Amino acid sequence: MSDTEPIDELATKLKRTELQHQASSIPGRDIVQVLTEIPVGVESGWHTHPGEEIGYILAGTVEMRIEGAPTLLLNAGDPFLMPPGTAHNARDLGPGTGMMLSTYLVDPTQSLATFVHVD
Repeated sequence: MSDTEPIDELATKLKRTELQHQASSIPGRDIVQVLTEIPVGVESGWHTHPGEEIGYILAGTVEMRIEGAPTLLLNAGDPFLMPPGTAHNARDLGPGTGMMLSTYLVDPTQSLATFVHVD
């Protein structure tokens, strides 16, 4: 476990701990695993990732808004998959701090997360 904060824009709003970061067997892709903690009522902000995000809610209830798709209501124990470049915004609904484990399969030359404007 590297126990470091990933260098991306989400780290300015949420507590994000990088658990591991390794080259993938898929050329041009890294595997990055991150533990994200979202305080009650806080939103991540609309953002994208340069590859897939495979996530699992560890604690809390998270409202996941996804551009062009229905909003998901995710509870502890629920998985989710975010396609590459898909704008989304996570908000913890409580009762306590939301925690999610995300594994990213991403282009290592790009930021892990980038804020975007969504109408």
